[in-house]
Amino acid sequence: MLHLVLFRPEIPQNCGNVGRLCAFTGSRLHLVRPLGFEISDRHLKRSGMDYWYELDLRIHDDWAAFKAQSDAPSRRWLLTTHATRTIWDADFRDGDALVFGNEGQGAPEWLHEEIGEQYRVTIPRFSDKPLRSLNLSTSAGIALYEALRKTRGE
Repeated sequence: MLHLVLFRPEIPQNCGNVGRLCAFTGSRLHLVRPLGFEISDRHLKRSGMDYWYELDLRIHDDWAAFKAQSDAPSRRWLLTTHATRTIWDADFRDGDALVFGNEGQGAPEWLHEEIGEQYRVTIPRFSDKPLRSLNLSTSAGIALYEALRKTRGE
């Protein structure tokens, strides 16, 4: 199983879409508080639709609580626009976590430092236009499917 971690997500529709993605792929979704919405938010449930009830979801009070769980993923990959390596260079393994910062600020500097350069990756860019990044749920889908491709040996 792969783990998808949203660090302090802010937009319920993105979270709902990522939840649906995780339910569809059999991946576990971790939400690290604070959240920018309530889990009962109608937009969140609408985005996740009926998949929300099939989701393997864990909600953590903070990053320390996420790491302290008995079955916490030991390898954590931070998806960031500030990485030099791409997801194509990553040696994803079953049990890994893909960590995403929030929509407004991304991941804080201390999280970049904790995860380290070796486990920071980005999605390849094919345009030289000055665009900041892809949408969070789009990025999660691209990265998760690349990790699944690699962990399943295809």
